[in-house]
Amino acid sequence: MKLQTTSTPLQTPFYYGWMIVFIGALGVFFSGPGQTYSISVFIDHYIADFGWSRSQVSGIYSAATLAAGLSMFFVGRYIDLYGQRKMSVIIGIALALACFWNSLVSNFIMLFIGFFFLRLLGQGSMTLIPNTLVPQWFIEKRGKALSLMAIGGFTSSAAFPPLNTWLVSNWGWSFSWKLWGILLLFIFVPLAFFLIRNKPEDIGMLPDGEDHKKQAPSVGGQPKKILEINWTLQEAKKTSAFWLLLVCVSIPALVNTGLTFHLISIFKENGLSSGTAAIVLSLMAIVGFPISLAAGYILDRVKVNYILAGIFAGEIIFVVLLLFVKSYFLAIIFGVMWGISGGFERIALNYVWPSYFGRLALGSIKGSAMTVMILGSALGPLPFGFAYDLFGGYEEILLLTTIFPVMGIACSLLAKKPVKQQAM
Repeated sequence: MKLQTTSTPLQTPFYYGWMIVFIGALGVFFSGPGQTYSISVFIDHYIADFGWSRSQVSGIYSAATLAAGLSMFFVGRYIDLYGQRKMSVIIGIALALACFWNSLVSNFIMLFIGFFFLRLLGQGSMTLIPNTLVPQWFIEKRGKALSLMAIGGFTSSAAFPPLNTWLVSNWGWSFSWKLWGILLLFIFVPLAFFLIRNKPEDIGMLPDGEDHKKQAPSVGGQPKKILEINWTLQEAKKTSAFWLLLVCVSIPALVNTGLTFHLISIFKENGLSSGTAAIVLSLMAIVGFPISLAAGYILDRVKVNYILAGIFAGEIIFVVLLLFVKSYFLAIIFGVMWGISGGFERIALNYVWPSYFGRLALGSIKGSAMTVMILGSALGPLPFGFAYDLFGGYEEILLLTTIFPVMGIACSLLAKKPVKQQAM
């Protein structure tokens, strides 16, 4: 394939892929309006203002998330078809409109529609696009690049809970939604349009900043190519690793979404304030950030399925610990443990797909993974809400939740990197 010679949008003294990492991090940050750690701040206000039950709101959230998850496969296909630049602009504008819609919510139907577009465009698309864009620009330094991009995610999860709490307390939940819509339109969308290029080959470069003109020629005088085995979605589906990894992706989404969605309520049951819950969510992000940097370094050197097994072991620990969190000190310990697990999780679950199946059909492959992840997110809050209404607390559902990371350990150890000939 002949390399393009189009120049970079900005002349930088460093490889332009690192600018792509920056805009990818910004995209992950602005996925915040659709993430559970942001939406959870609004839940108690909806219940108080409209007289809805926790089970009703949880049910609507789960149904909307389920519908969004089923749509994510198509987003992945569109990314492969139209490219990340065009999709970033379209999705950014659409998410801003979704925020404006949520500022007007007044009934169950509007709430369902609002949750659906927040989850599809925010949690789903605004994380899928950067996580398929950055791996196009890096192969050997992919772990490091994804770690740096994760700064946007950790900044988002650290900033949104306390910031939303402050905004809602001072100006109300309707104003808060409008503000995020405005910021998306005037910050993210213009930068995505001007800065994003879909892959290094489009501007005459190769992944990791390699110069194809200076590469040593191979047999026949042709430039030496970067070794990477690419799979189509259909080929990937023929491997056991693909399906085992889908299970691994769904479990953290289910567990983390359930905990995050109901964390304020769980803490209240344990005699802790909503402010403490917001601090824990921020602490989780703050702790996770340096951990994610270390995770990228480790993932470039250690088999990713072993890292996944360790992540699930960590999930068991912090879920059990939550049963005993009845003081501010233990809440901080819980936040630290959750942050350590999340730091590895955020990088490993994005690293594994291009590592196992290459860049060629990454949008479609990871789109399938995002579908499963959002389905896990859809199922997460609902049993917690039902358990609270049925038992008046969360002890039973927390104990039951530990079954899932045990399954995750088994699946991750079995999910060895496939050899392509085995799928033919």
